[in-house]
Amino acid sequence: MYKYFAFYYFLLTLLLPNFILSFTEQLSLAGALTNILLPAGIIWLLSSLSPKFGRSIWLMFPLIFFAAFQIVLLDLYGRSVIAVDMFLNLVTTNTSEVAELLGNMLPVIIAVVVLYVPSLTNGVIFIRKKVRLSEKFLKKNCLLSAGVTAAGLISLALSYSGGTYAVTDHLYPANVCYNVYLAFDRTAKTGRYSETSANFKYGAHSVHPSDKREIYLLVVGETARADNWQLLGYNRPTNPRLADRNDIYAAPEAYSESNTTHKSVPMLLSPVNATDFNTDIYQVKSLITAFKEAGFSTAFLSNQRYNRSFIDFFAEESDTCVFIKELDDNATSLSRNSRPDSDLLPWLDNILAQEALKQLIVLHTYGSHFNYLDRYAKNDELFTPCDYTEATKSNRDKLINAYDNTIVATDRLLTDCISRLDSIDGAFAGLLYTSDHGEDIFDNGSGRFLHASPRPTLYQVHVPMIAWLSAGYQESYPDIVAAVGRNISCLISTSRSFCPSAFEMAGIKVSGNAMTDTAASIFSDHYEPREQLYLTDHNTPVTLKSIL
Repeated sequence: MYKYFAFYYFLLTLLLPNFILSFTEQLSLAGALTNILLPAGIIWLLSSLSPKFGRSIWLMFPLIFFAAFQIVLLDLYGRSVIAVDMFLNLVTTNTSEVAELLGNMLPVIIAVVVLYVPSLTNGVIFIRKKVRLSEKFLKKNCLLSAGVTAAGLISLALSYSGGTYAVTDHLYPANVCYNVYLAFDRTAKTGRYSETSANFKYGAHSVHPSDKREIYLLVVGETARADNWQLLGYNRPTNPRLADRNDIYAAPEAYSESNTTHKSVPMLLSPVNATDFNTDIYQVKSLITAFKEAGFSTAFLSNQRYNRSFIDFFAEESDTCVFIKELDDNATSLSRNSRPDSDLLPWLDNILAQEALKQLIVLHTYGSHFNYLDRYAKNDELFTPCDYTEATKSNRDKLINAYDNTIVATDRLLTDCISRLDSIDGAFAGLLYTSDHGEDIFDNGSGRFLHASPRPTLYQVHVPMIAWLSAGYQESYPDIVAAVGRNISCLISTSRSFCPSAFEMAGIKVSGNAMTDTAASIFSDHYEPREQLYLTDHNTPVTLKSIL
């Protein structure tokens, strides 16, 4: 009968992620068996406890949601369970980003709808028609499921005997439930940020002349990967303007310690890095506060939207805080529903026109975030064809062309920023740029696309980093110039180096509990390259090479 077919169909579709993850994850044989047998036994048993099967389906709706979500992510990344960061992205990603992404994932979205909507539909029908499973059927399935559960428990014991197995890491959906708990815990801690950081002070002061005008521009890019930068060896002219200059310091070996925006940007803008992120991020304030303590006028200009994360909190520390997309949803210089980063320039001009003696300006761009076609104007469309309709391996050439055009747009923006700073007579000025993370674009024949996967690739963490110093600054601080010239070719962690580099460029010293890793500054005579770390989904620092 149909109701019994629906029963087994429901079980099989719920367990589909278990079967897939048992092959995609690095599990022992016992771990793989545990990942199939134990969840199968328990879900089977739960489904067999009540004759009201329609109600049982809807009571297990969270498992349906997890299964659908998991399959989408497996299609996107090829491996890994739903991460804490995936759940946090649900509450820190704006709706326009979600629409852009989902619009290019229609095949897998359709697949999960086809897989899981029938069970939900059956649940509604069975409830309304009061369909019941027979006692004989339920008794038989209770016995069978109990046997499978027992086998799963034996496999679990064998898995733990290996010494590296953990239910919270390796057993689906227990690991997903644990990640949901961590997501709620982090969200609650983030919600208390104003309290936990209230007493934080940098004790900052400037060692530069108090009567000299200084302007420092920190540009935080988005999803720019080093592999597509002409300055860093790429074989296409994606940086035509910067490449024409002889005063740009470009780092060929710079790596982010996170492939997620909501963690990487706070590490760039504070003394926190992978080693202490899990505890200290809730107590510190951003470098903006240090600059204010040192007497600087500060501004934060963003081409992103509010995302209810530390980025917003840090931005609000500034004297002037503008998220240009929040001002007028209809204002755009493109025909598409997006602002190019060049729309930040009039706001930059307004801040510079104030002629404050000491100025710090932070630009948070939208850079190369997917959908690439919406990130650049027509005059930066150097690489064609770029008219992809969906993000697939077959469209990779067009995707790369569009992505490279976003780098051309970033090149134009940075050059325009430098020109503005360079035109201010007599001022010490400097610019520091890096991206939060990179991106996979179906590289090397793989099916991997986008970023924020629980296990990164080098494409996701190898990022561009450049510095520029005005002629007057270079003349006054030759030691800084010599140091950056030596250090820029070294291994650099942007997460560890960006903040102390900004302080040293501006001549800012900090003290007390805000002490920064001064040896991580690219402007330091005592620069020390460090082993590259990566901040995992559980906010644990690991060596990058151990997780690739």
